[in-house]
Amino acid sequence: MHLAQRVQQLPPYLFAGISKMIEAKRAEGIDVISLGIGDPDLPTPEHILTSLNEAAMDPANHRYPESEGLPELREAIARWYQTRHGVTLDPASEVVVLIGSKEGIGHLPLCLIDPGDVSLITDPGYPVYEIATMFAGGESVRLPLREEDGWLPRLDEIDPAVAARARILWLNYPNNPTGAIADLAFFERAVAWAREHDVVIAHDLAYADVTYDGYVAPSILEVDGARDVAIEFNSLSKTFNMTGWRAAMAVGNAEVIDALTRVKSNLDSGLPQAIQQMAITALDDPRDSITSHNAIYQRRRDRAVEVLQELGLRVESPKASLYVWAKLPANEPSSGEYAARLVNETGVVLTPGAAYGEAGEGYVRLSLTIADDRLEEALSRLSRFAKGESAL
Repeated sequence: MHLAQRVQQLPPYLFAGISKMIEAKRAEGIDVISLGIGDPDLPTPEHILTSLNEAAMDPANHRYPESEGLPELREAIARWYQTRHGVTLDPASEVVVLIGSKEGIGHLPLCLIDPGDVSLITDPGYPVYEIATMFAGGESVRLPLREEDGWLPRLDEIDPAVAARARILWLNYPNNPTGAIADLAFFERAVAWAREHDVVIAHDLAYADVTYDGYVAPSILEVDGARDVAIEFNSLSKTFNMTGWRAAMAVGNAEVIDALTRVKSNLDSGLPQAIQQMAITALDDPRDSITSHNAIYQRRRDRAVEVLQELGLRVESPKASLYVWAKLPANEPSSGEYAARLVNETGVVLTPGAAYGEAGEGYVRLSLTIADDRLEEALSRLSRFAKGESAL
């Protein structure tokens, strides 16, 4: 059997490898605790689930949905952006509903990339940006992110010859995996750069509302003229603990939104309408559940930072995201070897930074999306390991 070259080139998905590591250790009888995957453990709020149950009983929601999403949901998304970001969107032309933001990210290069074109990918970064570009026949050029720059790319250092071939600049703030944030001044520079080089900015805002210490994350669309060059992916997954329901959206430049809608209409049949109804409930309700969830994550963050520092890792408390990004001591050979040693000696899984790109080497990522008792057990093991005590 001949497999397509694009599949032969496809690396294993990052978290599939982590899952295999966990399975192998559990087969040895080790109680493995994974702090590797960012899937919220907190349940979807009950009132949102109630609206899903009610919508599921309506026969109108038992049929194929439209690929672009219900008009009522697109209007709710526009209301959310107006209230949350002060951004006015046309629900008919500047909003499309997605089956999870990952789906939209995967489809976007099919709209903009031809063979030989370039996507500019931040490194470290979410692996799907690069994989989606490869599927479209394009080339990814990595922009290294550095701690001394606050994990922001140096746009002025992009080779003009590369910029001339670039069609997409991928940005993601609050950032996965580093937890870094970007202010409007950075987004203004990015918009100006994209205008100069005729490049579309694809901003991934999945962690916009998982924030701490009073921080409020901006949308790139708050920048004047951003819609001329930018679209933004947003999601209910992390904001409302709805990862399993796959409700998300892309908003912004009408021409790109139209292209994405046309691709989607040929490849999927849209988000089930009962889930769209629950998404409307989530978006139109007060932010009480967001505030209470973030208080839990912030408490976990503070405890995780404390223990990582005991291990001798250098870490700053992130102001956003579900992750803590920590720098290894200088004498550690690699992030992969360090993570493997922790699994072997503590049964705790952290994600090696190198899994997110070469610039992630020397770091590990810890996820806060695990029940409090299991997180405390994992952190207690790491603390005992740091003191030279038996952790298992």
